[in-house]
Amino acid sequence: MKRVFLSFAILLIAAAAVQAQKGFRLGAKVGANATKLDGQSFESGFNASWHAGAFVELDFTKKLGIQPELLWSQTKSTFVNNVNGLPSTLTTRDVSLNYLSIPLLLRWSPNKLITLNAGPQYSILMDQNKSLLQNGQQAFKTGDFAAVAGLQLNLQSLRIYGRYVAGMSNINDVTNSDKWRNQQIQAGIGLKL
Repeated sequence: MKRVFLSFAILLIAAAAVQAQKGFRLGAKVGANATKLDGQSFESGFNASWHAGAFVELDFTKKLGIQPELLWSQTKSTFVNNVNGLPSTLTTRDVSLNYLSIPLLLRWSPNKLITLNAGPQYSILMDQNKSLLQNGQQAFKTGDFAAVAGLQLNLQSLRIYGRYVAGMSNINDVTNSDKWRNQQIQAGIGLKL
């Protein structure tokens, strides 16, 4: 599934680049994440982390285009083992997950200053947190689908953006009784090259 999604994204980018030579822009971006893992086993607050990567802006018309990205993104949370419904500090562990995220966003620009982005994102887990469970078991699934929506300000070559990433798939690889989902609020800056 990962290979099919990646192949489709690369093919779409290449085809769009040929069609939209004037509306083709590359860039780099970096920013902060407020992340959490939803589920009974995790603390409910957001934690600070980061993301960095590259983007392509492909405009088909003056107002419509796509924006594929390739991001290194981190999710942080705290695992809490509940005993009789009460959190136990003896089994509390910090969890840090590093993902290679591939959002494929639709771009709609009502004017030159503002761009609205929305679309799907597939993330590949780059490291497993094997210390979360006994015997080195893998606790998290290696893939995660999410929905992304956000706003971007375009100031010449500078991009300032904010977005919300809502995990759609259960990333719990231990049991199906407790569903774990990623949530991120991202803010950052990008530079069109």
